[in-house]
Amino acid sequence: MSEMVPPALVRQMWQVLEPVHAAIYFAPQADEEAAALGYDTGSRWSSYFAWRSAPLGAAGPELVAATYYSFSPAMIRTYVPAIWETATPDKVLAARLRAVDRTLRALLPDFVDSPELAEAAVLARRAAQAAVTAGRPLAAANADLPWPDEPHVALWHAASVLREHRGDGHLAALLTAGLDPCEALVSFAAVGAAPVEVFASRGWTVGEWRAAQQRLTARGWLDAEGQATDAGQAGRAEVERITDELAAGPWRALGPAGAGRLAQLVGPAAVTLARSGIFPRQSTLGLGARR
Repeated sequence: MSEMVPPALVRQMWQVLEPVHAAIYFAPQADEEAAALGYDTGSRWSSYFAWRSAPLGAAGPELVAATYYSFSPAMIRTYVPAIWETATPDKVLAARLRAVDRTLRALLPDFVDSPELAEAAVLARRAAQAAVTAGRPLAAANADLPWPDEPHVALWHAASVLREHRGDGHLAALLTAGLDPCEALVSFAAVGAAPVEVFASRGWTVGEWRAAQQRLTARGWLDAEGQATDAGQAGRAEVERITDELAAGPWRALGPAGAGRLAQLVGPAAVTLARSGIFPRQSTLGLGARR
């Protein structure tokens, strides 16, 4: 029988595991593996879309836009499906495991071969295998992949399944709130969670951003200066509440004690990764599951 877990613990587990998952998108070791496949690493987006989309197979731009949600479809079409002409999904999947192995060994040398990591990998896998993936395409695609043998890579794989499970649920929360992809970002910036500049890389034009602001102003979520009103603050808070609730299943299955132990084991490594300098200074890392 599953146990109740507080929303704060559900959020904490995302914050603890996100640096483990997200290292693949920023680490120099991952860039080297991407370059070896033939991707231009001058911009991280070719490899980002390849690393993240490969579990879906040779996904086209419509599928990638649907599952990522808050990226401009026009931006996605710049990279997809061209990324599959550079390397097939199977080759990308093999390379990303190599990248994870090298990245974690380089950034967490004392943790990788420790009994603490082995224990963490077991707990994280138990949580990931309890994740219900119905209606969650990115989580399901990752869950369908074989489990890596090495504990540190298995920990990353579990973190990725859990991250995408939360992210897919976040999209359901955004849809429930009636927020379209651009409005999702505009409303997030409006509550002060991150500067607007953080989201410029998602590819929306100035005109598209302003149009989304106008729609949210007409709805009563933004004031004349583009800041969140009380209604906008409450609406975003409800999105986060639903996101946490939809992400709680794996942690209920693991139980508060198991989740707490996993946080205790991975927490120091997550801090090391977050402080490693691989992540951009301005990022949404640690703020919640966002597309």
